[in-house]
Amino acid sequence: MKAGFIGLGAMGAPMAGHVAARGLLAVVGNRSQTKAEALAARLGVKAATSAAGFAGCDVVALCVSMDADVLQQVEAMAGVLAPGAVVVDHSTVSVDTARRAQALLAGHGIGFLDAPVSGGVEGARNGRLSVMVGGAAEHLEKARPVLEAYAARITHMGDSGTGQATKAVNQVLVAGINEAVCEGLALGEKLGLDPEKLLPTLMAGAAGNWFLDKRGATMLANRFTPGFKCGHLLKDLRIVRGIAAGVGLRLPAVELAEADYATLVERGQAEADTSALIMLKREA
Repeated sequence: MKAGFIGLGAMGAPMAGHVAARGLLAVVGNRSQTKAEALAARLGVKAATSAAGFAGCDVVALCVSMDADVLQQVEAMAGVLAPGAVVVDHSTVSVDTARRAQALLAGHGIGFLDAPVSGGVEGARNGRLSVMVGGAAEHLEKARPVLEAYAARITHMGDSGTGQATKAVNQVLVAGINEAVCEGLALGEKLGLDPEKLLPTLMAGAAGNWFLDKRGATMLANRFTPGFKCGHLLKDLRIVRGIAAGVGLRLPAVELAEADYATLVERGQAEADTSALIMLKREA
């Protein structure tokens, strides 16, 4: 198998590294050519200077930011990949974007999987991500060796779009947990509780969760290095709200989180970790 990887940010770079460790990675690409060349040199693969650099790949994985970025990359891959190849999109985008990408590539005989991930930067670095996949089963089987390089769990959710639908549900839970944890820890600070005692006590009971475990100590120390950026979660929550509106649901927890993260972005915290939410919760 010959695999390519496009999008070498905080998640994509370690994911590509795991694929290289399996001996499957041939070429990488990134908006910043310098970053692509640096990682390619470290991994011993090629750095593409254009879409043509991915010609001959059996599987190309994407890990980019926006719906428009995904469609741009899909259009580019449609012009260079051979029939039978598969594009796997690990970005978080709308269900409609996933289905548009699938239809575009299907016209060229190329498979497409919408396969967003959850597990944070830690999961990407450790190769322990949860991958939620929409698309044809045969395309998943072809791409599986690549996904297995960085996944703790791969779940085929159904047809095209179901991966992104599952990620929308995931982000509803993420948003609600972030709100609760930040409010709780802000209260703990006001009450003068010792964080070295508070955090392990909370983690040992029903309040334990990933966000508290991975971000509790750092947010109390006012360290907000991403991680997952506030601006990216705000983008995701807007996607979620649109999906929910389409099925006639109002999600008040998502509305609250969207408003809070919009405030953080307006205050210049778009690049900060999502745990920066505690700054709002500390306000009187």
